[in-house]
Amino acid sequence: MPAVPEIQNSTGLAPWANHPSQSRGRRHAEPPAPTRNAFQRDRDRIVHSTAFRRLVYKTQVFLNHEGDLFRTRLTHSLEVAQLGRSIARALGLNEDLVEAIALAHDLGHTPFGHAGQDALHDCMQEHGGFEHNLQSLRVVDTLEERYPAFDGLNLSFETREGILKHCSRTNAEAIEVAEPGGVARRFLDRTQPSLEAQLCNLADAIAYNAHDIDDGVRSGLLSLEQMQEVPLFDRYRLRVLAEHPQLADKPRRWLYESTRRMLSDQVYDVIDTTRAAIAAAGVQSADEARHAGPLVRFSDGMHAQSAQLKKFLFAHLYRHPQVTDRMGQAQQVVRELFVAYLERPQEMRAEFARRDDRHRAVADYIAGMTDRFALREHERLTGKQLL
Repeated sequence: MPAVPEIQNSTGLAPWANHPSQSRGRRHAEPPAPTRNAFQRDRDRIVHSTAFRRLVYKTQVFLNHEGDLFRTRLTHSLEVAQLGRSIARALGLNEDLVEAIALAHDLGHTPFGHAGQDALHDCMQEHGGFEHNLQSLRVVDTLEERYPAFDGLNLSFETREGILKHCSRTNAEAIEVAEPGGVARRFLDRTQPSLEAQLCNLADAIAYNAHDIDDGVRSGLLSLEQMQEVPLFDRYRLRVLAEHPQLADKPRRWLYESTRRMLSDQVYDVIDTTRAAIAAAGVQSADEARHAGPLVRFSDGMHAQSAQLKKFLFAHLYRHPQVTDRMGQAQQVVRELFVAYLERPQEMRAEFARRDDRHRAVADYIAGMTDRFALREHERLTGKQLL
């Protein structure tokens, strides 16, 4: 494995990390905070935002009211932040930036998870579509209303760039017109985001693969026998039972330990593979890293095994008849809310009802809802109780 340059500065950050003192700044100039750097300030603004608090009542896989212990968008975001910080520390990346991106990456998610997003996208097909990742940027740039001098949270460029994980060329071109050389430029130039943003993308995948196993088994939709069909998981199960045979009749205990080991090895794999990739690329600055191709990644072997696990979860959990039935009803809720608000915009909050771009206003309003508020509004406006 190629040697990685040592970290030799008082900040503890590697040369390829994003240093807050070198941030490209905010869209609206503000004096620096006396006790916090730019990325710490971003994190704090995100945590105190309304959109962040709503994540506690937004679906991850299971509808919010289906069980107290299933993950929500909030707990998922916290797990991504924890994993991201752990990996960032080992790589000399900026932990505060990683945490800010991780905590904000799902702020634009609709109620009812991806089912809600798909339904809202269908409703918006003739009006620019809907994508939760782009919506997360809209939340922090525009929709949060907390400050007297500007809309949004006025986050730093690096945090906003990390939030915008995906972007179509059409959307990137529109953002570029409004913000030349800004957060969408990389989608036009085909360059990479910061290493911290790359790390958050991978930590997101590691987190949901691990916690969806736990939630899937807890729900009864995945059996322990089914999980043994997944080579990546079963390797750890066999090791755990070989070392702790007393757990054979305690399935929850060996499930936790097997999942923990699987998650840890994925983290170590990312650290080792990324160190080697950084050394091989010879990057010595954050800007050089952006032009070096994707550097934060799994090894080929772990990538293949992780993809196999993801495929298994898609087939056996996300497409389980019980889940798809619930999500079909959730999509009906979103579609009927959309129609109701288009016809009666006065039923929305005043700041949405008075906007001229009615379709986008309705989409913004629905996307900001929690699961339970969407259900209450749907019942109030249609008289139906679907979930």
